Amino acid sequence: MIIDAVDVRRRYGETVALDGVSFSVDEGKIFALIGPNGAGKTTLVRALSGTTDAEGTVSVFGQSPADVARDRIGLLPQEFTPAGRLTAKELVEYYAGLYDESRDPEAVLDDVGLTDSADTFYENLSGGQKRRVCVGTALVNDPALLMLDEPTTGIDPTGRRDLWRLIEGLADGGTTVVLTTHYMEEAEELADHVGLLADGELVALGSPSELIGRYGGESRLLIEPEDGDAAVEALTDAGYEIISEDRRVAVPADATDIPSIVETLADAGVVYEGLTWRQPTLEDVYIELTGTDAASADGMTTEGWA
Repeated sequence: MIIDAVDVRRRYGETVALDGVSFSVDEGKIFALIGPNGAGKTTLVRALSGTTDAEGTVSVFGQSPADVARDRIGLLPQEFTPAGRLTAKELVEYYAGLYDESRDPEAVLDDVGLTDSADTFYENLSGGQKRRVCVGTALVNDPALLMLDEPTTGIDPTGRRDLWRLIEGLADGGTTVVLTTHYMEEAEELADHVGLLADGELVALGSPSELIGRYGGESRLLIEPEDGDAAVEALTDAGYEIISEDRRVAVPADATDIPSIVETLADAGVVYEGLTWRQPTLEDVYIELTGTDAASADGMTTEGWA
């Protein structure tokens, strides 16, 4: 076990940042913390890395986080602004020089997709490129434990998936990864286990598939009919349950149910503009447990992509 956290608590004055959080992470696993800004994700990462005090027990490599050798941990804070007048390569080289042993900076830049921008000043990089450089600085010491606080914020979808593959490869090689995110797809794609944080509390813990199976609800077919009343009547008469009757009529359905539902609508002469089959996701789980959409709570946009 690489991380063992038991009843971790942290207050800032009257504000409760962490309220009795407990979990563990095994070697080579990816653990994702999900939640909106203010949920406690960053405070928990700081407690795990020894950069803030917390009540309860936190063990990293069997030690107090403050006692762990710094070269065993790679940390990317959510807010990190390196020197703007250094190039991407110079920045990675600088952080490599802080350790007795480190990876080749050029190989790190290649890993994060910045070989072609290696000689560009940090201040002239796009938002997404800057974030990639920052990820590179956390990788340069080849850490056994990598902590990434919102690593793909501001990165375009293609670049985000490239970093996902990099993180998966590190875990396959034995690196333990803890990341925070409010991209539900990111956690669902990457994580072996997920912790859902809300108002400082860990409201659920498990693998993405376990949490979706337990809290996500049923798969459903979403129908956009021209005449909603006619669609509801036809489906109800055929014995189908109707979940919602707003702009789209929702019916619980497995993939194998779709042909019979389509046939029911056709037999009743119901015309529709679209059909969408939707499986439950971690977003559904989070909303079910907290009543809050983690992405919307952060006001996420795609601005700053690069």
